[in-house]
Amino acid sequence: MRKALSAASLMMLMGLAQANEGQWQPYQMPQIADKLKQSGISIAAEDLADLTQYPMNAVVGLGYCTASFVSPKGLVVTNHHCAYRAIQYNSRKQHNYMRDGFLANTMGAEVHAGPSERLYVTESVTDVSDKVRSNLPEDPLLRYRALEDNRKALIAECEADENYRCSVPSFHSGLEYYLIKQLIIRDVRLVYAPPKSVGAFGGDIDNYEYPRHAGDFTFLRAYVGKDGKPAAYSEDNVPYVPKSYLKVNAKGVSAGDGVLVAGYPGATQRYRRASELKFSKEWLYPTQAARYQRQLDTIAEMSKDNEEVAIKYAGSVASMANRMKKLNGLMDGFRATDIVGIKQQQQAEFAKWAQKDHADVLVEVEKLEQLLAQKRDRQQTDHYFENAQSSALLKTAMNLYRWALEKQKPDAERELGFQQRDQKMFTARLKRLDTSFDAKVDKALWQMDIEAYLAQDHRVPEFDALLEENTEVPLGERLEALYALSSLRDQQARLDWMNKDVAEFESSADPFIRAAVSLYPVIEKQERLEKTLWGELSKARPAYMKAIIAFNKEQGKPVYPDANRTLRISYGTVDGYRSADALYKQPFTKLEGIVAKHKGQEPFNAPSRLLEVIAKGDMGEHKVEQVYPNRQSWMCRFISCNDAQPSFNSVPVNFLSSVDTTGGNSGSPILNGKGELVGLNFDSTYEAITKDWFFNEEITRAIHVDIRYILWMMDKVDNAHNLLDELELVK
Repeated sequence: MRKALSAASLMMLMGLAQANEGQWQPYQMPQIADKLKQSGISIAAEDLADLTQYPMNAVVGLGYCTASFVSPKGLVVTNHHCAYRAIQYNSRKQHNYMRDGFLANTMGAEVHAGPSERLYVTESVTDVSDKVRSNLPEDPLLRYRALEDNRKALIAECEADENYRCSVPSFHSGLEYYLIKQLIIRDVRLVYAPPKSVGAFGGDIDNYEYPRHAGDFTFLRAYVGKDGKPAAYSEDNVPYVPKSYLKVNAKGVSAGDGVLVAGYPGATQRYRRASELKFSKEWLYPTQAARYQRQLDTIAEMSKDNEEVAIKYAGSVASMANRMKKLNGLMDGFRATDIVGIKQQQQAEFAKWAQKDHADVLVEVEKLEQLLAQKRDRQQTDHYFENAQSSALLKTAMNLYRWALEKQKPDAERELGFQQRDQKMFTARLKRLDTSFDAKVDKALWQMDIEAYLAQDHRVPEFDALLEENTEVPLGERLEALYALSSLRDQQARLDWMNKDVAEFESSADPFIRAAVSLYPVIEKQERLEKTLWGELSKARPAYMKAIIAFNKEQGKPVYPDANRTLRISYGTVDGYRSADALYKQPFTKLEGIVAKHKGQEPFNAPSRLLEVIAKGDMGEHKVEQVYPNRQSWMCRFISCNDAQPSFNSVPVNFLSSVDTTGGNSGSPILNGKGELVGLNFDSTYEAITKDWFFNEEITRAIHVDIRYILWMMDKVDNAHNLLDELELVK
């Protein structure tokens, strides 16, 4: 086993290696302009800060991934795994696009990506901290409600035009709030997706690993009404004309080049306390990983000889497998590096700093730790209780009943997620259930979660009482009866429930509706406890973060908010890394690596057409002679050098860089120093997974699809010349 790197050793590294750390808000780019120039980024920092200008106005969100416009006709490129839902939505036994891939040779052949697919174009980000945090009461529950009311008022004003979606996320744990205004594009279509054997070549085995050879890309297109405004899917809609679109640099990048990534990273915890990390390391992550493994095993067994089930759960399986491997990587990373020790040492230095001139801060820290202890207890209870409600039909029933309850209130007083603004997406989710649900699989997964709940001590008495009904009948049979008797398996029945009032729910004979009504009081009670705790933390966290920011600035450390699914920019260098003793991983992989890995069966089963083109040596203008032009200044850090430079003579498939990314950055455009598209982010290396908690520049690398491989696939393998003609290629 590799010896764990001590906290003291890592703290020494931290002082030397922070150049590429930071998931920066766009407005912060001028603050680091000198660092951008040092990294070879020539595009002006002021241009990166301006969301109305190229290239930032070409970067869009999917709600869970990132994408970017690449043509004046609304063509969008993202990862294959980010488009799973769109590919799955259109796959059937007779045309399995997951297995075979999809290409529309004309716009008329492009297919609807699904009722819940959206593109979000961020148009403005405004600091509203004073408006959100003004006149807050001391009572924690009232404080929570006041914060929510202030945010909802800002959102309602921003969404006066129904074509926009607005949000007010917190930054630095509630110290700051920003109003995010995004144009919503509701008609998204699938244009071109390679087969899964290309997009996910290597499957779960290669997930987070390197060297990598995945063609993780897919093209979508944004459509709007004939008036140019966002509209629901209609055959009469026309392609959206973006304000700008990314130029595509067909020459790509070389080792040592500076690069940027722009996207919507999900969540990091770099400013969290050591006690929070310790809890995640010792309880939360192992518990979550074990559950994912049970779910994956069950779905694999039930879909083994059932292609229809396999298609329905393809997206869920990919998502769970990715999360499980990430959790395992986090746990392995914690064993290899004493990050808890690093956090504790950082906190000791912070405490020493505070004792000099900020002693009151230490009192606030003690209050925060007491609240975090309460939070950990709540997390354990919530984890098992929420999982025990995991049936897709039960969750649907609960959401429908909550919708009926919230409808009784004025719209401004409803819970977020149940306001009038949410109706279209709520309806879309009800419709989409048909494409990702199988009663037998859902029941099997739910039963496992209930059994896990019953086997532990964090119980909810009201839920126990519900489970104790008819205990003379085995649990599996009781659950099966619920599915047999429920009307919620029918899409129209689900949609009809949206228009019913509370009394109709409370008199319903549908078993899932009855369960939802019975459980609501305890769920409401649990929510009240969580909101009260959140209200307490909304005082303690910002006070702590204000002190942490002051401390970090004095230490010369980068100060940027933890990721929270808002638009961020990171910069770095195309670079390999030393993954273990005597093992250096070079930054580029090539076509020949696909052939070397190919075994003729999943997950290393490359399409025959791709293998044939490689065998012919048909690389065309996408072939690269050299990707290591500055060998003396770059690779000689790790191996002995001479004047001879290693030739490449192939098409680059994937490459590494030191940009700072996390989940949500999937599909993010990788830009060269001029702001031109050179690749797509799609993964991190296994050693880098712990970067959500701690950024170590020596081993933190992100994995990208090289634009030259994408262009080669379009040109030589899939004959997507209609799409190539749309791109603005820089050669």
